[in-house]
Amino acid sequence: MSAPFEERSGVVPCATPWGCWYQTLEEVFIEVRVPPGTRAKDVRCRLQSQRLSLSVQGQDVLQGKLFDSTIADEGTWTLEDRELIRIILTKTNRDAGNCWASLLENEYAADPWVQDQMQRKLTLERFQKENPGFDFSGAEISGNYSKGGPDFSSLEN
Repeated sequence: MSAPFEERSGVVPCATPWGCWYQTLEEVFIEVRVPPGTRAKDVRCRLQSQRLSLSVQGQDVLQGKLFDSTIADEGTWTLEDRELIRIILTKTNRDAGNCWASLLENEYAADPWVQDQMQRKLTLERFQKENPGFDFSGAEISGNYSKGGPDFSSLEN
């Protein structure tokens, strides 16, 4: 069995003061650097369908309304090596046209180049899903890829 598309093609991270975030068609990943030695009991993370709050050792790190809605029951967070918090959110809208421009509403926005690269990657990921026998992980895309690229669903075989 081959590796998932994002493992073969890499990720397009959006750097932030606390770490980074990136996305696939289905999920948003958040990586937060925390002081070495942080324990799980020092972390307070609340994941809701449209809101996120994270505090570490009583200090707010992230708080606000998400760019788009998620499935709250499927959101998870982990503390890795006592120095990295990884949050995984499952998008409600899972099509290539749903490329988040920022993590929170009006905060942690991807710059135009990163946003363009994210949209290209999601469009290639969409093509991979629609054509499971082909490997698009090393492909380059040009032309109309904004909003998930062209819609071929109306074409007959």
